[in-house]
Amino acid sequence: MTDDNTAPEAEYLGHLAQGRFMLQRDPLSGAAVFPPRLRAPGHGGALGAFAPVSGRGVIYSLTVQPKKPPQPARIIVLVDLEEGGRMLSHMPAATPDSVAIGDAVTARIVTEGETPTIVFDPAP
Repeated sequence: MTDDNTAPEAEYLGHLAQGRFMLQRDPLSGAAVFPPRLRAPGHGGALGAFAPVSGRGVIYSLTVQPKKPPQPARIIVLVDLEEGGRMLSHMPAATPDSVAIGDAVTARIVTEGETPTIVFDPAP
């Protein structure tokens, strides 16, 4: 059982565990909201139900986290989602020379450890 403070995050993770990328919506703007929360950013009103999102977005910012060779560098990205909202994640299939700010990306669900999460790949 979850308490009221963790219910949105638990619901978000439950959707990911079932293979669905769904985010809450701000009923005033219609924009997707991330991370899951109890109240809408800005005005503090109630958020709408979780709804599917396309997973398409554009890289707003990125950083390269070097690793000890022979491990590849980790590409950390801040992505503006098509439906609104901004999400921090990483791009496991990318290299520092293969991505740039402004590039289109698509989300996919992976399980890292025991927790499902979203990662991004370059858009086809």
